[in-house]
Amino acid sequence: MTTDSSVHTTADRQHASGTLGAALAVAFCAIPLVAAIGGIAYSLPDTPKAQRAAAEKAAQAAQAVLQPAAYSVPDARAIPDSKMGEWIQRGEAIFLRTPENAKGFSGNSLNCVNCHLDAGRLKNAAPMWGAYPLYPAYRKKTDHVDTFAERVRGCFMYSMNGKAPDDGHDILVAVEAYAYWMAQKAPLGEKLPGAGFQKLSQAEVAPTFEAGQKVYAAKCALCHGDSGQGQKKDGVTVFPALWGKDSYNWGAGMHEIDKAASFIKSNMPYGLHNDLSDQEAWEVATFINSFERPQDPRFNGDIARTREVFHNSPNSLYGVEVNGKLLGKGI
Repeated sequence: MTTDSSVHTTADRQHASGTLGAALAVAFCAIPLVAAIGGIAYSLPDTPKAQRAAAEKAAQAAQAVLQPAAYSVPDARAIPDSKMGEWIQRGEAIFLRTPENAKGFSGNSLNCVNCHLDAGRLKNAAPMWGAYPLYPAYRKKTDHVDTFAERVRGCFMYSMNGKAPDDGHDILVAVEAYAYWMAQKAPLGEKLPGAGFQKLSQAEVAPTFEAGQKVYAAKCALCHGDSGQGQKKDGVTVFPALWGKDSYNWGAGMHEIDKAASFIKSNMPYGLHNDLSDQEAWEVATFINSFERPQDPRFNGDIARTREVFHNSPNSLYGVEVNGKLLGKGI
């Protein structure tokens, strides 16, 4: 905690945005000059090597200005000692122990931090500093422009298999305050390096249940259990359930094989990031999502029709028969 009670405002964002805009303007203005210098240097056969080197160095400097720098996440101990800080801390508490601090809205034992690793700070694990600046945004899933709060409501409905808090509810306000604090110095509307998941290229070989089962047994079962049940310590989920009644439901983004594979590739096994090959990530994501889980809240009474409307993708196994069982019946 710090005794600094100041909280960044919209003006601060605008000032930061203006500073960045000025830097970019300078960089763009510098490019023609750099190109001209480089062109002259290389067009004259007797140009000294020093001049060529200077031209190259200037071009590299201009390019460096244009490259987005890695975002510096505020230290967790720097939450302000103020009324705003109290809301940020509350949001952090919900994030770390969701069922305990969002009673009545969480339908399983998962915590936000089980997917948004390192309290929502870790790159390529859908960090909050990467998500908050991108909203409001149109989402195909909802077919309208979602606010950040609406995006969080969706997490409660699908990933937590629970009930979405009403707009303006204290829980949403607290989670949004936490995300805002984490992203307060990030540029608006810009997808920063490490935001979301790092997308994988398509699998070289079509993933199979059997191949994924081998990867899971070797690399995943130690933490997530032989039956995907996860692990708890003192009643708190440390390693989340990956299928079954206590996992995310059929409406969650993680049930889509490509999203799960991207997350797994960058972050699993936990502590050994990028230990799996791309192919192994695809295989184990296919295996994990080949088991039954809670029903999609959008279920319309017919599995085939629900698939047609909401799951018409090769990355969804909802409504698909796997090992003689039709998936999508729910738990």
